[in-house]
Amino acid sequence: MRILAAVIFSLALLLPAVADAYDVLVLQSRRDPAFAEALSGFRGNRAFSERVIVLSDYADVDITRIVREDHPLLVLALGDSALEAARKLRQTPVVALISLGIRSRRGSNPNLTGIDMFAPPERYLSLFQGMKRHRVGLIHHPARSGWYVQQARQAAQRMGVELVVREVSTPRDTLSQLASLAGKVDALWMLPDATAVTRETAEAYFRFSQEQNVPVVSFAGAYLGLGAAAVLEIDRTELGRQAADMTSAILNGAEAADIPLAYPRRVLLKTNPSVLKHLGIATEKAVANPRE
Repeated sequence: MRILAAVIFSLALLLPAVADAYDVLVLQSRRDPAFAEALSGFRGNRAFSERVIVLSDYADVDITRIVREDHPLLVLALGDSALEAARKLRQTPVVALISLGIRSRRGSNPNLTGIDMFAPPERYLSLFQGMKRHRVGLIHHPARSGWYVQQARQAAQRMGVELVVREVSTPRDTLSQLASLAGKVDALWMLPDATAVTRETAEAYFRFSQEQNVPVVSFAGAYLGLGAAAVLEIDRTELGRQAADMTSAILNGAEAADIPLAYPRRVLLKTNPSVLKHLGIATEKAVANPRE
């Protein structure tokens, strides 16, 4: 018996450790408050078991191997790096958040669904209507946000707003395209487009605002301090809850391919009263929140 016990013990040491089964492998691009807020909403009062991997903590992570060994039922990808890491997965469902690459990946990854970083265009257009601005400048890269601009054009036509659209292929193009809008628009719409809006070009939007006396409406609260008149910012906690609903549907048998990519369910309007006052825009009209 002692010999048998010794043999069993020796074999146990040679066998790989079997990870406890879990529902969701959380891939987090880096440690960031935005991801923490979304993950807090995702957890909420749900009972998903999970493993969290923060990619920036490691030089290299073989996600394919981890999924093969751990057999999670679903991968939650937070951020662009996480989505890129999950791109080789073909069978395991992936729900992606806080990434601008979801739409471009969907065609080659039918196991992918998620929530866009764009607020519904009607929300922005209602805000421009409240500001009584009807010629709105918009700069974008067609490959990154052309799908959204097409939807915005259709909504603008219904709502009586004229979109003056300019296309760019590199960030350098943004300055010349902004200049081409001078005298042609009474507001600027800043999209979450990583080509049209960069750290280097963002300030140009606000210089244009000052020189042309037009409001800039953006997508992140950080731009209020730079001179945006208003922003429509995604509620990241609610974004996590929305992702949890998608996850529940998939774990209950739905196919990721059958769950459409979605707009964020809740978007928060924030304004810069001093900029609105300087531009002569009545604050109470600017902050009139359209129905969510």
